[in-house]
Amino acid sequence: MMLAEFTGNIHIGLAFGGAAIGIGIAAAGGVMAIGRNPGAFGKVFTTMLIGMALAEGLAILAWIVIGNK
Repeated sequence: MMLAEFTGNIHIGLAFGGAAIGIGIAAAGGVMAIGRNPGAFGKVFTTMLIGMALAEGLAILAWIVIGNK
């Protein structure tokens, strides 16, 4: 029983780790794009936030699915 709980926690950690990497990549890309073309701030920032929200949403979904096993 303890091994199953430990394995579930590893999966949740990997899901959130992947989301953190995705959010970091999205933020870095957005900052670089805004640095190259400051006039496109609104479009780049909106798209960046949507991508970050999707990455975090998938991590939370994985947490709910794996956590409720």
